[in-house]
Amino acid sequence: MDADARQYAIVYGDERIPFSLRLLPRPQRRVAIHVMPDGAVRVDAPEGTALPEVKQALRKRAGWVWQQLQALRARMQHVLPRAYVSGETHFYLGRRHLLKVQPARGETPGVRLWRGRLEISTDARDAATVRRLLERWYRARAEEVFARVMADMSPRMGLRGAPSPLRLLSMKTQWGSCSPRGEVLLNPHLVKAPRACIEYVVAHELCHLKEHNHSERFYRLLARAVPDWAARKAELDGLAELLLNR
Repeated sequence: MDADARQYAIVYGDERIPFSLRLLPRPQRRVAIHVMPDGAVRVDAPEGTALPEVKQALRKRAGWVWQQLQALRARMQHVLPRAYVSGETHFYLGRRHLLKVQPARGETPGVRLWRGRLEISTDARDAATVRRLLERWYRARAEEVFARVMADMSPRMGLRGAPSPLRLLSMKTQWGSCSPRGEVLLNPHLVKAPRACIEYVVAHELCHLKEHNHSERFYRLLARAVPDWAARKAELDGLAELLLNR
């Protein structure tokens, strides 16, 4: 989680690049720079690193950061805001499904996936109501899907016994997180992604149960569990704007 992150900025050309800084306990060995799915820039640095050193590391990679931000902005130009009306398409497990909003006709309002369509039954058909029903459905599906993936991935990580505690948390910049207490937090919107991408995120967070940083040992653990994790991450990054579009 980023509750303790502090906000700073650097200037690159004519652009001001804000970033959040997390100082992590060692053995975090180096400054790591991340461009998040919503365009936020996050920097992780070993505890005790001076702010000028952090900024200098970011300036060295400012060209790469700027390119990532430009590419994200270009993709976002083609992502239209959701209207939550019949005819839209919404993702579930990596597939697009046509949305159909129809009268409830006395039945309890709800959502069902039927023959490739997401059918929403409600007499109050305003966008806020439809969105609320759909997000409730996504959350319920996420609880089921994530629990199955956790159960499948835990043995690959060498984790025995009951799966780690799992909690859903809507996050703007992260797909998942692992608390110091070993609780895995997952973004319910991740259930819109292909299962392979969900497996990558779950494996990433489970690795943090053994390595609480992004050290070389962490990535060795991840590669043993999910050898093609980089390709899965790249696929998820490419879908981020569509999956997080609400």
